[in-house]
Amino acid sequence: MSTTYLWTPPATVSLPVRGQAARLPINRLFFVGRNYHAHAVEMGRPVDKSQERPFYFTKSPSTVVESGATVAYPPGTESYHYEMELVVAIGTAGFRIAPEQAHTHIYGYACGLDMTRRDLQLVARDKGRPWDLGKDVEQSSIASEIVPLPGVVIERGAIALSVNGQVRQQSDVDKLIWNIRELLADLSQFYHLQPGDLIYTGTPEGVGAVLPGDRIEGHVDGVGSIALTVGPAE
Repeated sequence: MSTTYLWTPPATVSLPVRGQAARLPINRLFFVGRNYHAHAVEMGRPVDKSQERPFYFTKSPSTVVESGATVAYPPGTESYHYEMELVVAIGTAGFRIAPEQAHTHIYGYACGLDMTRRDLQLVARDKGRPWDLGKDVEQSSIASEIVPLPGVVIERGAIALSVNGQVRQQSDVDKLIWNIRELLADLSQFYHLQPGDLIYTGTPEGVGAVLPGDRIEGHVDGVGSIALTVGPAE
């Protein structure tokens, strides 16, 4: 028996996969906060790994935009920031994953941008409120094509971002506070990870604001590149 809906449900959100015609359907988006020491310091919240564990926020899959797009400067902000990230794509379900088994759950990787209404995020943070208005922003989860690297744990590789040709972020994935094995092991204590889950692993230092007309470009060695143009405000 077919189901009848009041209106047409939204299409499945997906990303292209390098070398394949089939696309990767996205299940959930997880983001790791403050996972590079220098970025944690620039945000005024240094991290002591011996005393803390990773923390996460989520965004709706509907916020995903493919690399190369032009997105409108969002409403309600005067400080729209870029954050360049390595993205892990889960390919095999897992719960309470042991760090040494994390590689068996990885399908591949992508480059990502976590675009943020920083002014709204900081107001919410300082008042102890949720970050949703600052982070779960329409068209704010940018992703490149997925690069299939099943079973591969990326432990190092340059990560960088430029705005209008000027380098703003430059670091290496080996500077992650919690590495990919640790992230999958920790996150899977709270969620049954599923194929199509994407984990944005954190951003290096150098985050900053962009304006309409700005062109953002980034890359992660061994994964690929990403690009975004900021359009006029609506």
